[in-house]
Amino acid sequence: MTKVVADISVSLDGFVTGPDPDVEHGLGTGGEALHTWAFSSDPVDREVLATATDATGAVVMGRRLFDIIDGPHGWNDEVGYGAGLAAPPPVLVVTRNPPEKVRLADRVTFVVDGVSSAIAKATAMADERDVVVMGGAEVVRGALEAGLVDELRLHLAPVLLGGGTPLFTGGAAPRELRQLHVRVSAHATHLTYRVD
Repeated sequence: MTKVVADISVSLDGFVTGPDPDVEHGLGTGGEALHTWAFSSDPVDREVLATATDATGAVVMGRRLFDIIDGPHGWNDEVGYGAGLAAPPPVLVVTRNPPEKVRLADRVTFVVDGVSSAIAKATAMADERDVVVMGGAEVVRGALEAGLVDELRLHLAPVLLGGGTPLFTGGAAPRELRQLHVRVSAHATHLTYRVD
């Protein structure tokens, strides 16, 4: 049965990018440290990444993140979803205005009617595998607030960014979480919660 998983890397001070993220500097100033774990040779990191990638049937992301991964410094034949561990899953991008030109057009569908619709479409495409809501922060928050997420996976990076894009803001309704797993490597603490 398909499970909806919000999966995102976050700093100790709660940011998913450093300050000033843009197409040229996708993760902002210092933000690359958030994803060190995804490219490490640490056996815990490799297992966490491989397990999640193998279980993924479709990916949902927001337009800002898409513009970065579709940009000149984004995904390519060596670097993409799962850091090249598996064939790329279909990607659904939540946006009001799809771009006219897309470099990664072979695997991307634009959804203009919100995160709920994107997750429903991704579920139909996932073939009973996981739907991964990978970001950015606004899409993850929206999916959580709409009650669409079954699991929340945080990859807590040992870095203080001091600013950037916050994962959570003060306006969200309270959510009950039940801790399922904790895995620790030199590069991240991998936390998995059941969202009730």
